[in-house]
Amino acid sequence: MQRPFFLTFTLTCVSLVLASQLNAQENRSDSTRWYKGNLHTHSLWSDGNDFPEMIAKWYKDRGYHFLGLSDHNILSRGNKWMPNTAIEKRGGKGAGQRYEKVFGSDWVEKRTRNDVIEYRLKPLNDFRTLFDEPEKFMMIQSEEITDHFGSLPIHINATNLQDLIKPQGGNSVRETMTNNLQAIKRQQERIGRPILAHLNHPNFGWGVSAEDMAAVKEEKFFEIYNGHPGVRQLGDKDHPSLEKMWDIANTIRLEQMKADPLFGIATDDSHNYFGTTGSSPGRGWVMVSATRLSPAKIVTSLEQGNFYASSGVEIDSFGFDQNTKKLWLKIKAVEGASYKTEFIGTQKGTSTKELSQVGIILAESEKLSSSYTLQDNDLYVRVRITSSISHPNPSIRGQKQQAWLQPVWLK
Repeated sequence: MQRPFFLTFTLTCVSLVLASQLNAQENRSDSTRWYKGNLHTHSLWSDGNDFPEMIAKWYKDRGYHFLGLSDHNILSRGNKWMPNTAIEKRGGKGAGQRYEKVFGSDWVEKRTRNDVIEYRLKPLNDFRTLFDEPEKFMMIQSEEITDHFGSLPIHINATNLQDLIKPQGGNSVRETMTNNLQAIKRQQERIGRPILAHLNHPNFGWGVSAEDMAAVKEEKFFEIYNGHPGVRQLGDKDHPSLEKMWDIANTIRLEQMKADPLFGIATDDSHNYFGTTGSSPGRGWVMVSATRLSPAKIVTSLEQGNFYASSGVEIDSFGFDQNTKKLWLKIKAVEGASYKTEFIGTQKGTSTKELSQVGIILAESEKLSSSYTLQDNDLYVRVRITSSISHPNPSIRGQKQQAWLQPVWLK
């Protein structure tokens, strides 16, 4: 039953009602809490340069609650050996020795073939027992379905899948996206558990346009922030930034298609675990509010919009009252930091040809607590919060810590 509602939740979580998904759907629980996780990660199973156990340990040791190893077109299964020389060519110099030092000779499997040391890569089901811990940490089986149309890369992450999904291909960018998303949906229906699909780094190789993102209704999530420095986060003179793409796509969806807007997530897309060059870990994540730490609960909460994306800023609470049209938030302050909160949206009737009018700043605040009342001509409103504190491991020159709330709109 739909009805007006009021959303409130904190880091200890007294209650939660989703503001973003349908603006009027209740999903309340007194036991909801925050969980931090990264959904886009690479290991030696594809093109990362460290062992999956080392990567899992890195995230767990730093307070993350969940991690998806999303290697390209492969699941961490079966018998795979890797020469130490190949590992070091990827920048993983000393990776094998470090791996043995941390996990010990009883755990590490290695052999010598043709005078070359090789290491066995442990399957997920073997090593996850070292890390999975109720309400503290879990691994989620994932894959980056790595497809293309011609020279244009089209990569889609599938989180909480059971079986490998091969790239489906297509006769256009949109058909390729649709085919892969439908393959994910078919597996979800077959196995009876939720699988989260999200579009990765649309500006990588200029593979996916904002119009493509809008047109493929099966797409519900995309990366508003990806920690890889080569994914063209800010666009260029001929291509919009990811933030502008978000606004273009959501304007098309709400104004022309009468469809729900896209949700934005933040990820690491980590490949390098030796220093901070390239795509290293700890740059972007999602904060998910759920009743329990399980793959199904995390994916379901993401699908319902019970989360925000972050590259450093923490939000204490936020909400949207459909009845009063008021969107509000409270930032969790860090000593010495100042914050700028921007309420961003597009007005009804705006054409996406008028880019200067798409995704405009409707209001600003420098207070820890701020709010905005949606006007009748607001198509949607989203929130971007920027801290004065620099990102400790930036992927963009001059990068500050930020957070992004999902769009809300009047039904």
